[in-house]
Amino acid sequence: MCQNHKELEQNPSHFEESEEVVAHTDLSWESHRDLIRGMRFFDPHIHMVSRTTDDYEAMRDAGIVALIEPAFWVGQPRTGLSTFKDYFSSLVGWERFRSSQFGIKHYCTIGLNSREANNEPLAEQVMEILPLYLYKEGVVGVGEIGFDDQTAVEEKYYRMQLELAKKAQLPVQIHTPHRDKKRGTERSMAIALEHGIDPSWVIVDHNNEETVKSVLDQGFWAAFTIYPFTKMSNERMVKIVEQYGPERIMVNSAADWGISDPLAIPKTAVLMKLNGISDEAIRLVTYQNAIDAFAKSGQIDVSDFENGLTVDQSQKFNGNTILRGGQEPGAKKTNTLIIK
Repeated sequence: MCQNHKELEQNPSHFEESEEVVAHTDLSWESHRDLIRGMRFFDPHIHMVSRTTDDYEAMRDAGIVALIEPAFWVGQPRTGLSTFKDYFSSLVGWERFRSSQFGIKHYCTIGLNSREANNEPLAEQVMEILPLYLYKEGVVGVGEIGFDDQTAVEEKYYRMQLELAKKAQLPVQIHTPHRDKKRGTERSMAIALEHGIDPSWVIVDHNNEETVKSVLDQGFWAAFTIYPFTKMSNERMVKIVEQYGPERIMVNSAADWGISDPLAIPKTAVLMKLNGISDEAIRLVTYQNAIDAFAKSGQIDVSDFENGLTVDQSQKFNGNTILRGGQEPGAKKTNTLIIK
């Protein structure tokens, strides 16, 4: 067996339990996007460091005006503290700038992700530098933190970061585990309450039908990730909103380096519209609830983005612009056919 297969068997993170069956509707996006024309969207969980400028343009054109990028596992283990420093710096620096160059307001959450918490010698070093980033402009929470394999070490660093969130007066963004999700979700909430954190300051992410009732009943925010093949589907999300209503529910894409869709929110809004969900309910779960939850950080002012950002693509960050090879600001891409 190859090394990659061995690694997946040892820690198959980011894979759902095998019995879950996910269905999706082909939204025929281009045919239906006019249904949500003029709506604004806020994606409270998306990993833009893994996405392209094409994604930023498509998101802006689809009505996404702001986003939150949580610190997360980047696909392979980081081996030293400097890699965490560079990554955190990119979230509060270059990526924040890059997003602004496409008219989208960028926020982030900072934290030691649960999977890498299991490397305890490195985790101890990361914990020492986290306070250096939690007070930066644009940081709206501690996250995404919580459980992956639900180990004792993961719990140790989850608890430590809850205390950091309390001290910094920041919301907490919880990553619920992909395996044994119900137990991990209940455990995450119980520990947060044990630390005296008001549940209205906690966003519990990656929910499904098995967890949503308990999350809402206990006063937490319930976030749902729309993925092409795992987590939640568009149809299931519609049913959740139909059953529970829009209060304290939010939708995100969690788009990253894997198979994912940065337009998951506007596409889900289309399906909600087609199923008769009111515009106000759609607005709450795809825009306003995320703002209300993370605005507790004191970092979000809707006037910064609700009417669009002023974009000047000639601006520079550390001497760099998003333009390449003599490109003009705001120029549209053209396809060139190269014939040999």
